[in-house]
Parts: sequence; structure tokens; C-alpha cells
Amino acid sequence: MSCCEHEHEEVLPEFAKVGQKVPEFTLEAFDPTEGGFCEVDLGALRKEGKWAILFFYPADFTFVCPTELADLATKHKELADLGAEVISVSTDTKFTHLAWKNDERLLADVTFKMAADPTGEVSRFFDVWDYDTGQALRGTFVINPEGLLVSSEVNFYNVGRNADELFRKMDANNYLKDHPDEACPAKWTPGSKTLTPSEKLVGKVYEALND
Repeated sequence: MSCCEHEHEEVLPEFAKVGQKVPEFTLEAFDPTEGGFCEVDLGALRKEGKWAILFFYPADFTFVCPTELADLATKHKELADLGAEVISVSTDTKFTHLAWKNDERLLADVTFKMAADPTGEVSRFFDVWDYDTGQALRGTFVINPEGLLVSSEVNFYNVGRNADELFRKMDANNYLKDHPDEACPAKWTPGSKTLTPSEKLVGKVYEALND
């Protein structure tokens, strides 16, 4: 993983961990919007104040994967409106991404960048690398504009994800960025009540949500 240099030496975790900073790195990618190849640069996204959503999946030209990317495409604009850059990632090359995008009709509406991790280096850092297959498990990671990993989800090969739930979690994390003293309860959606942790809330969560 190509990490950027820092003035002060930084001790990086062996694996990505929620609540810790993710090192800056770059990946080659296919950009369906431009129809050509590009580079995904986590450091550049950070400087732009963007969130990054990394959406790992096992392989192009497989079965559950195109249904997931098609589902993610339905929420791409809404995620972008929250300031998030959506990036799908697999261990396929950028050339395979291009061919798959052109062949698979389910991917017709995919416009987010499709990054290539053929060495598995980034997949190993996010602990989704399967050493038996050389593929990545279904992992979704949300990184805030300060570079902290705030959400992590990993599924096995045979269970697809839900972009609606990803959007809900992204919406909640975006809200909490501006309201750090609050917390979002289960199934929180914009306009719903939040919680403000304190000694007064202990044993009184029901009352706080239903007064």
C-alpha cells in the first residue's frame, strides 16, 4: 500500500480498525463516467474534505457481485450528496473492470470508480483478503474526512449487502460529525431523536426516546 510521507513518523495499525486512522494510499481504477482509467487517491479525497466508502467484493464476472454494485448504484447520488466518494474494490485488474462493466447489463447505472487491488495489499490491510481464494470478502468501510475508520461490515461470499442500510449508516455518521456529543440509536433516520450520553441518561433511555 502506497502510503504518503508524514513529517512525524506515524505508527500504523497492522489491520484497519474502527476508530483508528487509515493510512493514505492510491489504487488504479476504471472510471465508468469517463470511460477510461484513473487513480483513486485517499490522500487527495481527505484534502478535499470527502468521506470515502470502500466497497470490497470477491470478483468481476460472478453472481452476487453485480447485484450488489447495481444496488449500490441506486444510492450513489445520495451518498455523493453527503460528501462521500464511493469506490468499489476487488482483486481484478482495471482492464477486467472495464470489460465487466461493458458486458454486464446489471452494471448499466454504475458510475462510481471501480478500483483494482490485484496484489491484495489493500484487501489484506482491511482484513477481507481470503488466502484460500485470493479474493476479497464482501467488506464495506466508511472513512471520515479526518481519515478515521468509523464503520466496518464484512459478509461471506454468499450474502449480499443492502445499500439502503449503508446510506442510513453514512447519514448517521455524517450527522454525528457535526454533533459529536450525541449518539444515534438503532434504526435512526434524519429527524429522529438522538441520545446525549450522560449520567442522567443511565437507565432512562426509554424516557429520552419517548418523552
